[in-house]
Amino acid sequence: MNIKPLADRVVVKMLEAEETTKSGIVLPGSAKEKPQVAEIVAVGPGGIVDGKDVIMEVDVGDHVLISKYAGTEVKVDNVELTILRQSDILAIVE
Repeated sequence: MNIKPLADRVVVKMLEAEETTKSGIVLPGSAKEKPQVAEIVAVGPGGIVDGKDVIMEVDVGDHVLISKYAGTEVKVDNVELTILRQSDILAIVE
């Protein structure tokens, strides 16, 4: 199945959180925080949203930092994805 986001929405795939701390301590699943870095899988066309012209500033393949609890989580072909607005993206990670 292929997902094509509408308007100013983007589809992202969350990147795995590190399982060990910098000092080498292994974290159990319950202690890990929700990851905030994601890879963009699909980008909507932008356009006029809520009366304002929105230009999409991200591209497929970009790694981005997103708000902690932003978007809607969906499962497509056994892959967990998140659909969110471009405004929920905080930064592009280079």
